[in-house]
Amino acid sequence: MYLSTALSLTQNCCPPLSWWYRPKMAASLLQRCLGAVKVIHKCGTYRFIDRRCLLSAAYTDTKLWEEREKDNQNLALMSALMDRIYDRNFPVSSLTISRFVDNISSREEVDQAEYYLYKFRHSPNCWYLRDWTVHSWVRQCLRYGARDKALHTLKNKVQYGMFPDDFTFNLLIDSFIKDEDFKGACSVVEEVMLQESFDLPSTQILSMYALSRYLATKPELSVSEQRALGAALLICGLKQDNSTGLSAQLLGCALLGKVEMAAGIHAVFRGMPLMWTPGYLGRALAIMERVAATPGDRKLSKDAVDYLGGLLHDLSSALDSKSSSVEDELGGEEEGKKEEEDEDEDDQAEREKLPLYASRFKELSGQLLSGGKVDPSPLQVLVSSLVQQGLASAEGPDMEQYLRKVREWEAERQQLIRREKEMRKRAEEEREARQAAKAAAQ
Repeated sequence: MYLSTALSLTQNCCPPLSWWYRPKMAASLLQRCLGAVKVIHKCGTYRFIDRRCLLSAAYTDTKLWEEREKDNQNLALMSALMDRIYDRNFPVSSLTISRFVDNISSREEVDQAEYYLYKFRHSPNCWYLRDWTVHSWVRQCLRYGARDKALHTLKNKVQYGMFPDDFTFNLLIDSFIKDEDFKGACSVVEEVMLQESFDLPSTQILSMYALSRYLATKPELSVSEQRALGAALLICGLKQDNSTGLSAQLLGCALLGKVEMAAGIHAVFRGMPLMWTPGYLGRALAIMERVAATPGDRKLSKDAVDYLGGLLHDLSSALDSKSSSVEDELGGEEEGKKEEEDEDEDDQAEREKLPLYASRFKELSGQLLSGGKVDPSPLQVLVSSLVQQGLASAEGPDMEQYLRKVREWEAERQQLIRREKEMRKRAEEEREARQAAKAAAQ
């Protein structure tokens, strides 16, 4: 088994060697590959696995996109044309802005395109920004080292009209992951969550990988960041009916429950595709109960269970401390009454359930442990295993769908070009007819 794995790694990971150099390097190369495999087997680490936790070269290849029929344009002339059109309060066509983005050839031109995308979004034609223009914009940003611009326009999607498809999201997430910028990758995943675009298994896997790697760094999270990560984990986890998905759901509900206890249920669901019914910590416990009662090999990761337990303990302690010193903190009984009146009744009722939640957690965690339903591996390892098992097989359908989509986009673009030519011909004929009528009148 080790030998076949090592040979496969030699073929896939190592550059070709000259024929006279291979005999000298074969033994040491094989030994290094075997050593890497043994590290995975014995120690259970995932650093070596991380090298393969990315989209394949075929998936990210630009050849298919660049094979489209070229429509070469001079961007300086196009800029002057669009400026004149806007100055006369006329709308620029979606085909024009598409040509501008397709013809970007430098980092500076990316900045120019950003400006005209913004102008187009705030024009009467704003609804007609084409899907292939959004895709081309992201590809051009990645090509010319302007990934920050792609993320900026994505985070400000209302101002730029950036609503990418799943394949485009995958390319952007993968780019951040390759550079180990997991915070940036999670920023993209947040937009996927807001757009509710976790339809492709590949997007689900990449998103959970980015989320788990970022959380593994133990970052200091603000309330808004906890809410975004919790929602992404919960919604993405609902798409995976396995231990990884259930653990992601548990951790997501725990993060959202923490926000709910700190700021109320309105702070959780406002602007998010989430339920507005209070009780996210109760939903986390319901996940534990469901896993404990369901036969099979579905488990919850130990770090997710431990996080929920620690959170309930901290919240219960904080509640007890607040109850004992509330009058001192508020500065008087009357002020305390006013504070209680202003507080939402549902939020207060949810906080009062904390002792019950803590007691229920101890009971359910005992059931999970006795039933062997707690996986000692952290969520990051479970996700890495999911990547190894499912990402490669998920790429095939994505690439087939992308091929069909590119063909559909190209057919639509060619139709717009023909329509543009017809309108120009008709406008020219009308102009000539007016000139002829004017000459006849004279």
